[in-house]
Amino acid sequence: MKPAQPSTSDTPDVIVVGGGIGGLSTAFALAREGLRVRVLERAKEFGEVGAGIQIAPNCTRILHEYGLLDEAKSLGVLPENMVMRDALDARELTRLDLADLERQYGFPYMVIHRSDLHGIFLRACRAAGVELVNDQAVTGYEQTDGGARVRLADGRTEEAPLVIAADGLHSVARRDLIGDDVVSSEYVAYRAAVPIDAVRGHGVAEKDVTVYVGPRCHFVQYALRGGDMFNQVAVFRSPKASAGRDDWGTPDELDAAFEATCDTVRKGVPLMWRDRWWQMLDRDPVENWVHGRIALLGDAAHPPLQYMAQGAIMAIEDGWVLARHVARLRAEGGLDWDAALAAYEAVRVEHCRRVQTTARAWGELWHLEGGERLRRNAVLREVDPYGYAFTDWVYGPTALFPDEEPAMFAPVPLASARLDEPSAADTPATADAPSVADAPSAAGSAR
Repeated sequence: MKPAQPSTSDTPDVIVVGGGIGGLSTAFALAREGLRVRVLERAKEFGEVGAGIQIAPNCTRILHEYGLLDEAKSLGVLPENMVMRDALDARELTRLDLADLERQYGFPYMVIHRSDLHGIFLRACRAAGVELVNDQAVTGYEQTDGGARVRLADGRTEEAPLVIAADGLHSVARRDLIGDDVVSSEYVAYRAAVPIDAVRGHGVAEKDVTVYVGPRCHFVQYALRGGDMFNQVAVFRSPKASAGRDDWGTPDELDAAFEATCDTVRKGVPLMWRDRWWQMLDRDPVENWVHGRIALLGDAAHPPLQYMAQGAIMAIEDGWVLARHVARLRAEGGLDWDAALAAYEAVRVEHCRRVQTTARAWGELWHLEGGERLRRNAVLREVDPYGYAFTDWVYGPTALFPDEEPAMFAPVPLASARLDEPSAADTPATADAPSVADAPSAAGSAR
């Protein structure tokens, strides 16, 4: 579909604060509807920091609608399987056949470098006429009679009928409008993307996404950029964070966290970048994303822990949903921003709340130890790899209205596990132990 041409007024129809994946994808979605969009980005250049990112069928479906899926395929990798293994003994726990997953949902599961996905949306925005402005630090937000206004660090203000705050986990808008704090999981992530030759001989599965789950740690591996690069993510709970120290998640903790893991994981740990790491933070779900003509979007609205690999996807879905409601209202007689924002909030809040809370539970499940680890493993081995009851709610078509949101799955309690190991049978499951089905099968690998 050829994007509609933006309007020619000097004042934009929409200001998007933040030029990450969420901000750019939303700007593109709205520009396709003929709106004049201005993106204000704090950094001096547009870009993304990080390594690999996973994009599930609920996202590749949107990329297809945007006409961007073929470009994404050319830059990414379509893995064959999603495999979960125990990090201590490397035994397989469960898997998804991703070719069958594509048949189920109509669109593929893909892995891609974060900067490549960001570049796709950046080029799309330029082609659609989005105004992209760098070195613009937004320090505050306020309402106007006909819209909203942003205050910039240099003292200027800019306004539009709608301001979208896509300014991330540490959002200025979230601080001003809601005022809550980030929540620390006490886990930290290390990442690395290395030439594929650096890991050949480590026992890696080049054509799969593999996640090794272990006591208070996990390790993710998959190929990038046509198989020429290999992405690894090491996540562990920091003893320093648990002790209340500020200097937590340091490289010495990384090495200690994976000492008891299997050979493939231990061989991968020395390749991790050691000059940077990411503390795993989220926020509690909130219901009020829209404040007058200021709307939170992406991580500003619903920052998740990474276990379901849905953070960037949810931001892309946010923009798609808002743009679809803009198109719908125009077709019904005229664009009413208040109605569009109400419809956006009505459907997205509940879906993203589910993802946020499920991601927290999934993290607990991955990191179990002792008898609960063995019970988890036993239950996961019983999961039907070709049954999609645990994934339909998240990988199916993105809902536009609340009544289109799929029902959640039925949890499977760990206490139901059938165990052969005497040591596990002698270890009672706690009453508040997580359920295996508190998250979708093996398909929620942290980025």
